[in-house]
Amino acid sequence: MIVAVIGGKGGVGKSTVAYNLGAALDAVVVDADLGMADLPAERGPDLHDVLAGRASPVEAVREGTPVALLPCGRSLAGARATDPRELVSAVEAVEAAYGAVVVDCPAGMGGDVGLALCVAEACVLVTTPTAAALSDAVRARALARELDAGLVGVVLNRADGTGCRDRIALELGAPVTPVPPSPSLERAQADGMPVTQAAPESTAAERLRSVAASVQSSLTSL
Repeated sequence: MIVAVIGGKGGVGKSTVAYNLGAALDAVVVDADLGMADLPAERGPDLHDVLAGRASPVEAVREGTPVALLPCGRSLAGARATDPRELVSAVEAVEAAYGAVVVDCPAGMGGDVGLALCVAEACVLVTTPTAAALSDAVRARALARELDAGLVGVVLNRADGTGCRDRIALELGAPVTPVPPSPSLERAQADGMPVTQAAPESTAAERLRSVAASVQSSLTSL
């Protein structure tokens, strides 16, 4: 199982959603944002090393963290040394070893997003209720459709209510799960923990588990 988490615009909480989906799905999260990595990492080989041929994908996976993670390097030199075309085989190698992968894609519509979508069986789109974010989400949805990465759900982040959920679901063509602003989620993120573990009874944790269940159900029915 390979699930891509996409967002047409940066700053919508895509990496947070990917991290928590990884926890709920017992998956390895691959931080595929080659130029602006956002997930926690310790010393050791990373995705930059993998895509430059200096390490194997499985060797670079960190298992001693709250969520198994293949982190990405944060240096510009490291990003320049990579061959992004190797991303597909790297993600497939991690899936073969671990069974489930969540790919935290870069924001926007670049070619590296397309590579992740090409290898994914399904994708989850993250946006916020702002007009700019929703406009970019529509373009990201179009890219996912073009690359045949089925959109199985939309996370409407930092949304207090559900008033616009039906309209957005109709526009994007997938079920929408609002995740309200959450101090529990912010604390968990600051501690490098998934909120599903740090505050399992919180609304944010319940909503993110619901998204994970929808992903699992959708992929099982394929």
